[in-house]
Amino acid sequence: MATDAPKKAIILAAGFGSRLRPLTDLCPKPLVEVNGTPILHNALRNLEAVGVEEATIVVGYRKDAIQYSCGSCFGGLKINYVESTVFDRTGSAYSLWLARDALLSGDCYLLEGDVFFEEDTLRYLNVIDAFDVAAVAPFEPSMQGSAVTLSENGLISAFCLKQTAVTLDGNGLPLFKTMNILRFNSVTLRNTIVPALNDLIGSGATQAYTEELLAHLVESRGLQLAAARCDDLRWYEIDSTDDLRIAESIFSTASLDPPAASLEHRIGG
Repeated sequence: MATDAPKKAIILAAGFGSRLRPLTDLCPKPLVEVNGTPILHNALRNLEAVGVEEATIVVGYRKDAIQYSCGSCFGGLKINYVESTVFDRTGSAYSLWLARDALLSGDCYLLEGDVFFEEDTLRYLNVIDAFDVAAVAPFEPSMQGSAVTLSENGLISAFCLKQTAVTLDGNGLPLFKTMNILRFNSVTLRNTIVPALNDLIGSGATQAYTEELLAHLVESRGLQLAAARCDDLRWYEIDSTDDLRIAESIFSTASLDPPAASLEHRIGG
């Protein structure tokens, strides 16, 4: 394993989830259920299973429901909350900036609160010989959102934002979907991520997304962000009712047995 697995995690869970209406009229998006399990509960259980001891959740829309559902402890996890009072007019980078004290407290996982995923996704992040790692998977026709291209040595070389179908970039490289599950080293957080967040929010770009920040850091500031390929794992980002149906299908009957492939091949190509 490249480093000791983080003991802390940050989950961004403040947004409206407007494309999941009417499910999110009363229920916050992270508590929408996939086959009976809330998205956020799945994430917390997986984090606890890989040794995380403390999670900070950034809440906003229907924050009371999330706090009631998860409490101050979830299983063996200590839960802290950071509130965004302007969740209706800010992006995920602003939510991350609000959690900057947690970012400065050591190595951590960073997750978006709308991804339903297997526990081994987190384990894959920890077998990569790199300080900072992002989980990725092949970009499928049903997906949309941020994608990346990979270099020959398994680093993320560029971001392609707002993708809606499988495409090739100008160099003919395949695209991989960002799963919005990452691991960051404390040095990177202290010296790169938090200062960049301070600059971004200080400039007034409060509607920016985390992927936009990472794209800037990778492409212009030399951030070495390795890719943990999760091709053989089950996961889905849930933004719409169609996404929810796909996620429920993916997780309905598939085996929970560990994948046969060795974790050691996860880096890059």
